Amino acid sequence: MTFQQFLNQNTVDGIFKEVIISDRFRKDDGEFFKFKIKAMTQNAFEDVKRKAMFGGAPNSDINEDILNCFIVIENTIEPSFKDAESLRELGCSSPKQYLNRVLLSGEISALAEEIIKLSGFDRSVCDLAEDVKN
Repeated sequence: MTFQQFLNQNTVDGIFKEVIISDRFRKDDGEFFKFKIKAMTQNAFEDVKRKAMFGGAPNSDINEDILNCFIVIENTIEPSFKDAESLRELGCSSPKQYLNRVLLSGEISALAEEIIKLSGFDRSVCDLAEDVKN
């Protein structure tokens, strides 16, 4: 097999992983609930960066908390933070509001970090946000 054939058979849109991010997420039997995440494509990363820019203006500063939220919302397969029934059940008007209602700030950061690592970045969200500003 050539490198080109390998790349053609291993596209980036099919990279998934299950992760444990907190001791808080345990089933009745003590087993952990796992988050199923996917890797971000370049286009997906550009979209979340745009959503996290102050005022939405190009070359503006990035709000790291918003960046984390959108990374998690857009790249977590299970549970879905976009689930309409769950949003309705908790009286949330947006996936971001729902996310902040069900996860602690550190859990959002930990999940975003796992997604970032799976996406091939070897830096933290803070480092990525700093790069975007420059």
